[in-house]
Amino acid sequence: MIESYRAALLAGHWFSALPAALQDALLADAQVQRLAAGQPLFRRGDPPSGLYALVEGALRIGAVNANGKEALLSLIEPPSWFGEVSLFDGQPRTHDAFAECPCTLLLVPQARLLALLQRQPQHWRDFALLMSQKLRLTFTALEEMSLLPAAPRLARRLLLIAENYGEGEPRRVLHLAQEQLALMLALSRQTTNQLLKELEAQGIVRLNYGEIELLDLPRLRRAAR
Repeated sequence: MIESYRAALLAGHWFSALPAALQDALLADAQVQRLAAGQPLFRRGDPPSGLYALVEGALRIGAVNANGKEALLSLIEPPSWFGEVSLFDGQPRTHDAFAECPCTLLLVPQARLLALLQRQPQHWRDFALLMSQKLRLTFTALEEMSLLPAAPRLARRLLLIAENYGEGEPRRVLHLAQEQLALMLALSRQTTNQLLKELEAQGIVRLNYGEIELLDLPRLRRAAR
């Protein structure tokens, strides 16, 4: 059954670039896990459980403070691998992960991963590449938050989500509510709606309920400059 997810995982840049033997080892050790909409996968402070691959659905990664205010870092879709930070340091989870809709994941347990890496330490670099890609995206997002006006920042985030944070080819339809996009960008719902309406008026996007359709990627890239 797990083998049936191989084709979907190979659509992702990280997994497809792995040595075939490591691909086989990850799938051999993986367990299927399913979540209902709204169900937590893990919460900040939970002990490390291993490395996850999202193969169906969408996950919300973020945090909620004591007053109930949410910080939404990303909304990830297949084929995304995550959870590697705790693989390196063995420390608790840094953020919350909730199912945005019904999800199917593969979990490679922490103990099996560590045993694999003890036998074949050369593969540490493969997992370091997964983490370094996300660090680069994080540094870029922090820079944009400080230096860019809201409009190009929003356009850049739409492109980033469309490319699944560097993991896949651009998608035309983003299953993303405007409230979620506003949280990611630390903008008000009103400002986000206004910027999206301006893009829609230019024929760059089309807004639907819970969706943003990208109609003109070249012009969206120009808007992101």
